Amino acid sequence: MKIFCERLKDLRKERNLTTTELGKILNVSNSTISRWESEQIIPSIEHLYNMSKYFHVSADYLLGIDA
Repeated sequence: MKIFCERLKDLRKERNLTTTELGKILNVSNSTISRWESEQIIPSIEHLYNMSKYFHVSADYLLGIDA
């Protein structure tokens, strides 16, 4: 889970987005983004899919799965 948290935070910062801005894009609260980034909760499959589409990366990349 730690890799996901780090990658989400890095991708958000690369786009100069706040947690509030990313939350609006993904239709979740800024506290949800913060909780994902701090390993407090894990995203649903739907949210993982939406993140991968928005950031143009694979879900495998977000989850740290290397083939």
